[in-house]
Amino acid sequence: MVLGLLSEIIGYAGRIISWQNQWSENGFLMQICCLTIGPAFLAAGIYLCIRRIVFAFGPENSRIPPKFYTRIFIPCDIVSLVLQAAGGGMASVAFHTGKSTDTGDNIMIAGLSFQVVTLLVFMVLSLDFFVNTTRRRRALGSEAAFSQDPEIVAVRKSLMFKGFLIALALSTICIFWRSVFRVAELSRGWTGPLMARQDLFIGFEGVLITIAVWVLNVFHPALSFGALMDRKFGDGVNTGDRKNGNEKFEMTTDAKPITATSSSDIGDV
Repeated sequence: MVLGLLSEIIGYAGRIISWQNQWSENGFLMQICCLTIGPAFLAAGIYLCIRRIVFAFGPENSRIPPKFYTRIFIPCDIVSLVLQAAGGGMASVAFHTGKSTDTGDNIMIAGLSFQVVTLLVFMVLSLDFFVNTTRRRRALGSEAAFSQDPEIVAVRKSLMFKGFLIALALSTICIFWRSVFRVAELSRGWTGPLMARQDLFIGFEGVLITIAVWVLNVFHPALSFGALMDRKFGDGVNTGDRKNGNEKFEMTTDAKPITATSSSDIGDV
């Protein structure tokens, strides 16, 4: 998150330089490169938060084990970041030598598009987890559906954690929306109509990134997760240890929760 914010600050410093002198090459390159790659760092911070959320509500409600949220999405974010940085570097070199920047531009667009796809998949999986969790709670009740570990229960009931869930969702949507706009903006080239729209840039870049950052500062993970911040979790999917030690739950292939089964019936199952 810090790297993302630094990129945004440098990028807007470049915009101020360009405002003072629209022919400033340094200002132009600062804003194009830094404002393009900044949200990739912010997205990585979001990916790191989902794992503890999954543990708080039950890994069995997730389509993938909690460990894979970071193992899949962080590398994808790095790939996106590398493509955007490489494309920006190639475009900069081409600009300095008087050659066409099309190749670098296309690589940047590819990196941004990959980031959009990654965010979209992440949002779909998160929504699926929310739906599965809601189904389980309605079918079994809160006490049977969720872990009754006192620390986890305290976190789930806290206003900060509830606010954090909303803030994280809002931040994700803002970064996704901003990334989609950036793809549309760059796809029309440096002289395209969207590049000349300051109002759209402020609305779909500046405002969205500001919201994404501020809500996660108000509902900071270190405050919202409480005891879960320092809690060590296993990587396996927890299929038991609910209200009392003898209940087991499973999620069927269609993600619909089934009723609790006591340990005495497990053999029959």
